[in-house]
Amino acid sequence: MKTLKYLFSIVAILIAFALVDNTSAQSVYFCEGVDDDGEPISESSVFTIPSGGGYLNVLVQLPYEIDCGEVGFEIYRNGKYENTITIDTEYNWSWFYKQITFYKSGKYNIEVYDYCNNEYVASGTVEIEKD
Repeated sequence: MKTLKYLFSIVAILIAFALVDNTSAQSVYFCEGVDDDGEPISESSVFTIPSGGGYLNVLVQLPYEIDCGEVGFEIYRNGKYENTITIDTEYNWSWFYKQITFYKSGKYNIEVYDYCNNEYVASGTVEIEKD
């Protein structure tokens, strides 16, 4: 029984390392633009928007092709669910972005999901401040 617990612990640790390694190369950038090669332009983790709202781009870079035709951006503000935005993707894309308009200040966490396989892809956090 003791050996079984020991073996289970080792397997659990190996699975945890595999999951961490699998998602470590995926990146979410918040930026003012995206160039033709999928690189962020004027990337930041803090943006100031006008009182009427402002937009920025959420860029997702992957070390693999998405292999899905639709992804979702689940948006949380200050820890509470706000909205989900979906975009169409191509199966061979390794990066994609969405221009999102923000109207309220706060700390936003955006989680990206592959809707074809119902899998988490990546997430990022940005702070939005108002003028």
